[in-house]
Amino acid sequence: MFPKGALVAHLERRPAPVELHHPEPLTPYDPTAAAVELYSEREAVVWVPDAYGRMVPMPKHLAPPPVLATQPRDLSPLPLLDPVAQRFIGAGIGGGALSAGAGYGIGQIISAAAGFGSGAAMWIALIVLALRMPARTITSGASGSTVHIRKAVIKRNKFYG
Repeated sequence: MFPKGALVAHLERRPAPVELHHPEPLTPYDPTAAAVELYSEREAVVWVPDAYGRMVPMPKHLAPPPVLATQPRDLSPLPLLDPVAQRFIGAGIGGGALSAGAGYGIGQIISAAAGFGSGAAMWIALIVLALRMPARTITSGASGSTVHIRKAVIKRNKFYG
């Protein structure tokens, strides 16, 4: 399966080489190499809160802009309903009253027409018939024709049996 040398190398466990950290040597403090900073050349520093609420120094040109003061609000009481809403409500009520009045008037006209069709037309028809009645009796010469109808029903029970 494995060649002899590979099996032996596989069974031997060799540790990985260890890398050592070699820090750079420290240089002693040399006060002569420091640059002198004058107060007038120094940038302005402001203290601003960080994400955790601590105050940290920051150069003024990198600081966020200051928060502007809010404008004072008018605290006088407002009307209960907005004037525009009052106009809308008034228009709705007025429009409803107008529609109700127009509907009532149209209903009166329609009921009058229906009343004329059933009542007045019936009286006109009766008057026309009454006026035609004498003209028929005059032209025929008789007071009218009378027809007697006699209907007799005779039942006979027959028993065939």
